[in-house]
Amino acid sequence: MKASLSTLALLLQSAAAQLAFPGADGLGKNAVGGRYGEVYKVTNLDDSGTGSLRDAVSQSNRIVVFDVGGVINISSRIVVKSKIYIAGQTAPGGGITIYGDGWSWSDADDSIARYIRVRMGTGGTSGKDAITVASGNRLIFDHLSVSWGRDETFSISGDASNVTIQNTIIAQGLETHSCGGLMETDGGISLFRNLYIDNKTRNPKVKGVNDFQNNVIYNWGGGGGYIAGDSSGQSYANIINNYFISGPSTSVTAFTRGNANFHAYVKNNFYDSDRDGVLDGSALCETSTCYSSIDFQSTQYNYPGPTTLYTPQQALEVVLTGAGASRSRDSVDTQLITEVRSYGTKGALISDEDSVGGPGTIASGTAPTDSDGDGIPDAWETANGLNPNDKSDGMKIASNGYSNLENYVNSLVS
Repeated sequence: MKASLSTLALLLQSAAAQLAFPGADGLGKNAVGGRYGEVYKVTNLDDSGTGSLRDAVSQSNRIVVFDVGGVINISSRIVVKSKIYIAGQTAPGGGITIYGDGWSWSDADDSIARYIRVRMGTGGTSGKDAITVASGNRLIFDHLSVSWGRDETFSISGDASNVTIQNTIIAQGLETHSCGGLMETDGGISLFRNLYIDNKTRNPKVKGVNDFQNNVIYNWGGGGGYIAGDSSGQSYANIINNYFISGPSTSVTAFTRGNANFHAYVKNNFYDSDRDGVLDGSALCETSTCYSSIDFQSTQYNYPGPTTLYTPQQALEVVLTGAGASRSRDSVDTQLITEVRSYGTKGALISDEDSVGGPGTIASGTAPTDSDGDGIPDAWETANGLNPNDKSDGMKIASNGYSNLENYVNSLVS
């Protein structure tokens, strides 16, 4: 235990450090992204080549903005380099969907990804995840919509450390595996205000250091909802103010497994199990009389928690209103939210994306005028005292510690 606490002390980052963006929470909240690098504009929906998203993330130290919206069909996995900020909120029209295979953020230290949809599907690489992080330090994923993984949908494991997933939808892992994902690393993962939905199992499966607060878990299958790790390794988890709701596919209780090595502070989690179309859950048991396999703790682990901790009932509404690439929700996410709001009467596990309409059509939209190509529209530059004909001012650091370009992209979703 002493060795583990000493490791945890190294994980906890200074609260005074610059946030990745306003609203960043948890262990990954200080990711730097491309703040000291350059802007890269995605100008087409091609799988590769100049102006493509794949090319944009192939070199470190970039803030990636979009002049196009729509669906990017990829034929192989995208590998993200370090110190990247993917600002999906800049995409015009209906935003950006990446469809056809998965992503690797392994070794993508100090990276930020926001407001994109990653939809793998049956054409993706067999045995791979829609998103994988197996190594790397300080990463934050915010307002992503991730679905249709062929192995796991969103997994973090190995040597990854100081990672946050927040405000994200993790959905519809494809059968027969149908997994939300593994969250298994001693390096520390924060999971705040996420929606796990229509995954047979691993919603998520947790080992190591984990902070699980204000999440919503809906319509898991017989494999399990939140699965407490049951290995010989030690786990130290907070499980606080989450809401579990059974759906048509649910046949086991909200918490499963665990052993004496799984040390958990469990507080104020609600479970609605009756599938009657009415939200009327009750508090889950918080003692070993209900879950004898888990080592319950009386004191919360001192991880950097959410800036605002909601009640389970408040968290449900926050997640349903804002989780995922919600600046412009697509047909997939809209249907998922409808399922949750049925409170147990709708939802299904799926084996292929065609059964739910595939990725659909995303409006392309038109990017605002940006005369100097610095990623900041002329109108915003003029309104904020910048020169719309001086490209160099985009990456200059403003008085608040962010680059001018960051201030613009962050303002879109403030």
